[in-house]
Amino acid sequence: MEGNRQRLDRWLWHARLVKTRSLAAALAASGYVRLNGKRIAAPARTVRPGDVLTIALPSTVKVLRIKDFAERRGGSAAARRLYEEIEPLKSQPTASELLAKGKSVR
Repeated sequence: MEGNRQRLDRWLWHARLVKTRSLAAALAASGYVRLNGKRIAAPARTVRPGDVLTIALPSTVKVLRIKDFAERRGGSAAARRLYEEIEPLKSQPTASELLAKGKSVR
């Protein structure tokens, strides 16, 4: 870690969003991670406190604001202090979704 920045793959691993550092690198390289709204594909991309990560995981989308870094990977309580979870914006339901729920489309 250099001052107030850290590699994305290290931060994902320290924040316990993935089990291994190699999985963190693969996630960062997959295109399923956005940094401040821009898709990234490099695990070595640096992140800073205040940056917002949007991560598309298999069953959910996580939106996280980076608060801090860690020198070592700690327990889940220590990992939780590294970020603040932000609620993702809910999209407006489509007409077909409303009709499927039996609601008016007006």
